[in-house]
Amino acid sequence: MDADKAEFLKEFGSEYGYPNGPKSIDEIRATEFNRLDQKGIVYLDHAGATLYSELQMEAIFKDFSSNIYANPHSQSDSSSATSDIIREVRQQVLDYCNASAKEYKCIFTSGATAALKLVGEAFPWSRESCFMYTMENHNSVLGIREYALSKGAAAFAVDVEDIVNGGGVSGGQEARVKLSPHAIQRRNEEILEEEPNRNAYNLFAFPSECNFSGLRFSLDLANLVKENSERILEGSPFCKGRWIVLVDAAKGCSTCPPDLSKYAVDFVAISFYKLFGYPTGLGALVVQNDAARLMTKTYFSGGTVAASFADIDFVRRREGIEELFEDGTISFLSIASIRHGFKIINSLTPSMMSRHTAALTIYVKKMLLGLRHENEANVCIIYESHTSKLVCHESGSIVSFNLKRPDGSWFGYSEVEKLASLSGIQLRTGCFCNPGACAKYLGLSHMDLLSNLEGGHVCWDDNDIIQGKPTGAARVSFGYMSTFEDAKKFIDFITSSFVSMPNKSENRNTLRTKSILLSDEGHERNAGLQHDREWLLKSVTGEILTQKKVPDMCSISTYIDLNKGIMFVESPRCRAKLEINLKTDSYPGGMEEIELRAQRYEVQYYENDVDLWFSHAVGLPCSLLRCSSSQNYSSLNKDRSRNLCRDVECTLNFANEAQFLLISEESVSDLNNRLSLIDAQKGTHGTSVQINPMRFRPNLVVYGGEPYAEDGWLNIKIGNTNFMSLGGCNRCQMINLVHQAGLVQRSNEPLATLASYRRVKGKILFGILLRYEIQDKLEMQTGSWLRVGEEIHPNSE
Repeated sequence: MDADKAEFLKEFGSEYGYPNGPKSIDEIRATEFNRLDQKGIVYLDHAGATLYSELQMEAIFKDFSSNIYANPHSQSDSSSATSDIIREVRQQVLDYCNASAKEYKCIFTSGATAALKLVGEAFPWSRESCFMYTMENHNSVLGIREYALSKGAAAFAVDVEDIVNGGGVSGGQEARVKLSPHAIQRRNEEILEEEPNRNAYNLFAFPSECNFSGLRFSLDLANLVKENSERILEGSPFCKGRWIVLVDAAKGCSTCPPDLSKYAVDFVAISFYKLFGYPTGLGALVVQNDAARLMTKTYFSGGTVAASFADIDFVRRREGIEELFEDGTISFLSIASIRHGFKIINSLTPSMMSRHTAALTIYVKKMLLGLRHENEANVCIIYESHTSKLVCHESGSIVSFNLKRPDGSWFGYSEVEKLASLSGIQLRTGCFCNPGACAKYLGLSHMDLLSNLEGGHVCWDDNDIIQGKPTGAARVSFGYMSTFEDAKKFIDFITSSFVSMPNKSENRNTLRTKSILLSDEGHERNAGLQHDREWLLKSVTGEILTQKKVPDMCSISTYIDLNKGIMFVESPRCRAKLEINLKTDSYPGGMEEIELRAQRYEVQYYENDVDLWFSHAVGLPCSLLRCSSSQNYSSLNKDRSRNLCRDVECTLNFANEAQFLLISEESVSDLNNRLSLIDAQKGTHGTSVQINPMRFRPNLVVYGGEPYAEDGWLNIKIGNTNFMSLGGCNRCQMINLVHQAGLVQRSNEPLATLASYRRVKGKILFGILLRYEIQDKLEMQTGSWLRVGEEIHPNSE
């Protein structure tokens, strides 16, 4: 045992690893999650979806292969047996929440989101109602607001706070909690002249655990709102009325299920794949009987009615709560599989799982907060709440954070995710569909959020830093099968990739890039190698196909005969070689205009036989398009085009950054030497694949200089042709794809090695981008020739 783990166990040994459980954590990983070690994966996104156990899946397949399950809406023996199992599973769900079957019912839904949506749809909203929700809520909860506002009800967010000074109020816990409301929202401008009716129904929603910060809200909030709403809302016009409480337990239920025998919660939304990984597409709404009777249903379906007439307006609905709200045939196979998930959960117990994941969470937070750059600047900012136990219990199994450089600027979360993936670490980045918590912890105002949106930032994109501020965060989260080794590998990754240390400078400062100011003004120039990137493939849904999305595209090869004016195309999937006429007047397929990467293109179509050839070559229906003309509209959207295209002065064909990409053979040779050294250190000498310059898909390959000399070139001359350097080329996972023996193979190399020494502010640079500099009008009209073997004259001044 190494010293780090010994130190960890000294502090957390009584909590970590299930010391009193049926299996130790090492046994669990070896027998139920062996695939993680086989693939070298560190999985740290359990808040997004936890992993299913291999033994769990074996039990499910054995169950399905030895039993017959049938539609429960029947009276056959198989159907009756299936109905019995569904009743058994409903009880398991209630037992997990310590809910009495006399007081609560379990309604199966297609997921936690569907459970929350059902509450919004069926809640008895009125103009005197209100929907109150904590700022820390998932979008699936915020969506309920639409139902409330559409029915004339009010809606507002609240911050749950401790009262610093009780103001002389004596008594119990409620005197120390305050709900601070944000602006009240209404769809219509009409304001109620009187106070809301005391009999109006109000809905209060909060998560059992915030999926952004890991904050676990105390379920005492349910009792406080129901019993002391006037006191904790301090004079709000909506403090009166009848309060119904909804808890989103999608995240929190995995390690801390709500105890419904103690807390007056009316609705609990549950997600099963977040509990034990499988099944997906199934959730539940645990509903208190009295609250269920308040819900109104409009639609009816098979299974929800006792009788209906087809030709007149008559329907009699079923009286059972589950039957009334479960439309159609429920997912009975998925429900049957839940039993095997609960068997694992119940054998370990949620309390042991909570202590296990808490040990890892506390350890990671401690290690991250202790990281320092060589100038003693902090490396990590962790987003967490510091409130009393009245507001929240201990934090859950989540660590959300951002990282800083030595100068105080931020590393973008996309860079963290990209490098983590190269290191075999799976984590999550962004706002995690929790905009309120994201804005609250990151200190983003409404103006910031609107500015980010207008700047092009939307969910799931890579715009992680805007005007010097993060737009989201990185998140790691632990599951019951997570290990100390997972946590340690994550900390080691952060340390090696983001902490500035004196001994790193020698390895990393091989970049000799220069800042080049590019002008957005100038005449439009069509330039590039003749016929380069004139074609693209488009799917039947309109999506532009790339090798990232369709790796089989890399098996297509082309050859152009300029004398014949024909492009020959080959694919191992196609027997016949395709011949495409290069003449621009040979397109009976028609023309249209498309938009791609801040440019509008006029494109030409081909006949069906060409589309069928490419559809067969890539394995999915698609069409071949050829660029006829293009228009850069960067003047209309400068910020957007600058992010996407480095060469803003020129009209390009289907190029995403620049006209030319130059690669140096000496730089490739240095990279190969580093790959061999890594193999030798791992004891796998001779197994590395030597990288060919063409792996980087360059236009120009040069040789004869020092490795990475091209970083410092401002411009170069090849023969009589001049080029301006636009800086380094940012590399992506594409260079990790290699086509061998008719198959496309993926690995982490060479991008992982490049990331260790060629990284600058979130970009992994290799090769340089060039722009063709036209010298006179004649050259603009006739073009220039580049010849293999011509000398290169770089200028680095």
